[in-house]
Amino acid sequence: MQEAPRSNFIWDFIDEDLAQGRYDNVRTRFPPEPNGYLHIGHCKAICVDFLTAQRYGGMCNLRFDDTNPTKEDVEYVDAIQQDIRWLGFHWHGGMYYASDYFSQMYELARKLIRDGNAFVCDLNQDEMRRTRGTLTQPGVESPYRNRSVEENLDLFARMRAGEFPDGSRVLRAKIDMASPNINMRDPAIYRIVHAAHHRTGDAWCIYPMYDYAHPIEDALENITYSLCSLEFENHRPLYDWVVEKCGFAPPPRQIEFARLNLTRTIMSKRYLRRLVEEGHVAGWDDPRMPTIAAMRRRGYTPAAIRDFIDRVGVSKADSEVDFGLLEHCVREDLGDTAARAMAVLRPLKVTLTNWPEGQEEQVTLENHPDHPEMGERRVAFGGALYIDRDDFMENPPKKFFRLFPGGEVRLKGAYIIRCDQVIHDAQGNPAELRCTVDLASKSGQEGAARKVKGTLHWVNAAHAVPLEARLYAPLLLDDTPVAEDADGMAESPVDKKDFVARLNPESLTVCRGFGEPALAQGAPGDRYQFLRVGYFAMDADSAPGKPIYNRIVSLKDTWANQSARQS
Repeated sequence: MQEAPRSNFIWDFIDEDLAQGRYDNVRTRFPPEPNGYLHIGHCKAICVDFLTAQRYGGMCNLRFDDTNPTKEDVEYVDAIQQDIRWLGFHWHGGMYYASDYFSQMYELARKLIRDGNAFVCDLNQDEMRRTRGTLTQPGVESPYRNRSVEENLDLFARMRAGEFPDGSRVLRAKIDMASPNINMRDPAIYRIVHAAHHRTGDAWCIYPMYDYAHPIEDALENITYSLCSLEFENHRPLYDWVVEKCGFAPPPRQIEFARLNLTRTIMSKRYLRRLVEEGHVAGWDDPRMPTIAAMRRRGYTPAAIRDFIDRVGVSKADSEVDFGLLEHCVREDLGDTAARAMAVLRPLKVTLTNWPEGQEEQVTLENHPDHPEMGERRVAFGGALYIDRDDFMENPPKKFFRLFPGGEVRLKGAYIIRCDQVIHDAQGNPAELRCTVDLASKSGQEGAARKVKGTLHWVNAAHAVPLEARLYAPLLLDDTPVAEDADGMAESPVDKKDFVARLNPESLTVCRGFGEPALAQGAPGDRYQFLRVGYFAMDADSAPGKPIYNRIVSLKDTWANQSARQS
């Protein structure tokens, strides 16, 4: 049973607010834009939003921020819902769309114009950027800033009617071009976009900007806590301005927390989309991707991901988390729940020269060494086997406890064998090992007390099922994550070096080997520990008699070892 999440500074704020009577309930929202699949970074936001509501007996809304029709799609809406359910959450507060409120947002924009708080500006994007100012210099007021209310209302209505082309005009909030916060320097709140919307079709050709739409959506849904990542901290004054000028009370409280930055991971939907569209990966659910769909397909479990998010914690300070911690959490979960099986990914044939011809025996193997309730299985043992090529060396170093000429090993659950002869192929590589078996050494029987230092996994050649194993490595060659800032622009480490040049050309290795017959009878998503190899899950590309397995994680846990050394 998973432990309760640890407390955090957000919950401390809420405890204080409730004690002081600022709010009498807790209502949060998870507001993704449906312009791509959710990734591991979104898991933190999902857990923060849903668990906060759950802790206080409140509600959490799911709201799609669908204000950009050129990038959004119903495919992403459906995928986001599936991902949230898979993680174990449900939007008991209801499901909403920003597009539900387009009419209200339009009328509130007209109110801002009437109150002298908004104006139609004819500057183009480049001109607005040049007049915005810098961190040390104030901006320059637009020459259209002092248009009359009547002219602004007329122009805004004509924008709504579709009279003007894209980019020719915007509606801007009238705040303060000398503000030390650049976000308050008359930001755009509506732009012209002649594009069909996935829900409203061609009903609108003007769309609200996020910084205007989001606080209105929160207020209309009676959200009490707008929880968002730290890059929106500088946007909070604008959030509060919109809520106040639109006349909402009491206002939602925005609280920011540090986003999740994971080493060697691409944490940007914009860049993940590029990976998909340019063919660097096979799709949004390619198991190399950090999307929730990809992690589900690869074999990660919801419990492991939620454990990882809880260990990372919620703080105000940005930091990078080692990817090894995520893998550690996955190993801990699968180590306790995954059934064991034997598979040989790089097969080397072994012939037992003294085994009675045509004879087979059944050996009994446990499905999990720590959970006898998971039962046992019977596996056929015969005179022709496969072992892993990495378990044999002709000229081994000292303390090599696997098989070599003249050496002995035990085969898991079966007999001790000795390598007598190596048969080579035309290139001089070992192609077959001819061995003798100690017929008195069968595991679990009298005479099996003789000890050898190595134990190998194996499969019976007569019953082995051909399988494809896909082994994954991080997509990035170096540790720096690829992320975005609040405006969707790449951060400086990415500007210096195109992230495509940092992609790992060996992020996928395909092995064709053999496994126990049972490995062909599973269903996509079934998880196993392949003994001495790693944790694997059957892939959705599998066909009857042709199983494909994704390696979820290897057995080696470098993060746990490093943590133990540091402690």
